Amino acid sequence: PFRDSLHLGRLDTPGDISLLYSDFNFDFDTLIPELDLLFNRDVITGTFFSSLELDNGQDNIQPHITACSGEKTHLCLHCSKTLTDENTLILHPKKHQVDYELTSHLRTQTGEKTFKCSQCDERFPHKSSLIRHLRTHSLNKKPQRCSHCDKTFYQKNELTSHLRTHTREKPFKCSQCDKVFTCQSNLGKHLRTHTGEKPFHCSYCEKFFSQRSTLIRHLRKHTGETPFKCSQCDKVFTCQSYLTTHLRTHSGEKPYRCPNCDKGFSENKNLTRHLRTHTGEKPFKCSQCDTGFAERGTLIRHLTTHSGEKPHQCSQCDKVFTCQSYLTTHLRTHSGEKPYRCPNCDKRFRDKTTFTNHLRTHTGEKPFKCSQCDKTFSRKTFLTSHLRTHTGEKPFKCPHCDKTFSRKTILTNHLRTHTGEKPFKCSQCDKGFSVKTNLTAHLRTHTGEKPFKCPHCDKTFSRKTILTNHLRIHTGEKPFKCS
Repeated sequence: PFRDSLHLGRLDTPGDISLLYSDFNFDFDTLIPELDLLFNRDVITGTFFSSLELDNGQDNIQPHITACSGEKTHLCLHCSKTLTDENTLILHPKKHQVDYELTSHLRTQTGEKTFKCSQCDERFPHKSSLIRHLRTHSLNKKPQRCSHCDKTFYQKNELTSHLRTHTREKPFKCSQCDKVFTCQSNLGKHLRTHTGEKPFHCSYCEKFFSQRSTLIRHLRKHTGETPFKCSQCDKVFTCQSYLTTHLRTHSGEKPYRCPNCDKGFSENKNLTRHLRTHTGEKPFKCSQCDTGFAERGTLIRHLTTHSGEKPHQCSQCDKVFTCQSYLTTHLRTHSGEKPYRCPNCDKRFRDKTTFTNHLRTHTGEKPFKCSQCDKTFSRKTFLTSHLRTHTGEKPFKCPHCDKTFSRKTILTNHLRTHTGEKPFKCSQCDKGFSVKTNLTAHLRTHTGEKPFKCPHCDKTFSRKTILTNHLRIHTGEKPFKCS
């Protein structure tokens, strides 16, 4: 007869039942005979009270009396079990909740979808999923409207969470660290990064996940399902967030703005990474040494320097790599693919890092500043190399002689003096060079180009070193002293 999830009652007197929760729907005519039979009563009348009305002072001693007598006067209307006191009665429904959650969870394993939509043929494993789906059929689809923008929502709690994106309010704080969140669910997901809990299990393989949404995306790798299609091109995606991010490549939208500079980003994670260039934060620490990193991917690549593992092998040649991204970039040397195109000129690039560095040649941006002096650099590697001029560090040692170098590229060029390798070939003649800059300078003997001009006279030169030597004629500088 009961059609609601939980029904709790207490039998105060032989002829009176007080219900702690009255928001349910049942057939009272059927209830009375059932209770008569259960308690061997002749008559039970239904008297209804709220939980607040029951707190009249006399109830305080009642649990103690019933505990001593062993009398079970509190009835669970969900399973007809009787209990000794009100507190036990309140806690008892959790058993039903656990049973419900287990049944619900088992459907994720079996694929069973017991809840069918009355408006269409779609079926769902959970009642809550069906309720959310039914709103898509209603005329007023999303009744909750944001007062700051045009977004609408199905539920008030969704609107409340959204409003915090405008107010910047983050009321949910992690007890393990200083991070704060706009909604309880995001805090719950974050806490699993501390506990290591991964409750969501893939039924196809042995992988576990901390978030349900991550599991759902992962499952599509097994099924091959790509339900989210771009309306501008033929690309398809496994989840809505990937499609949303991709659409910004068509619209050029960059909604995530840096508060420290004028840069905009199409993804929040890119903004988060960028902010670390301002703060210097390096949250990802190596467990083998004390090195910290601004990005998780950089840490993962660094860890392979300890293990020496290179699991990613090129199918076109014998080269192996520590991570998939390095292999992907390398494969483009075989295919000739250059997917990154400069919007300011016609140059194209194989990898995003080189592309980003190139863009700074147009903007003049130099975001990497030396902490020891006022110099700034367009690339982080340039800053790292420059810092060694302050520390005197030369970590790159030649295996053939005792020479050490501050930069790996200088070591690479030096090694060719031992091997005799000359990989840079002139396209106009048969000459080869061990260093690319020497090839560039050589090509000017064919083209006649002399880009280096003296500021004191009209002379021009094909190499910067020749200009440097020429300038000493004007300055009178004689830097080389006899020992």
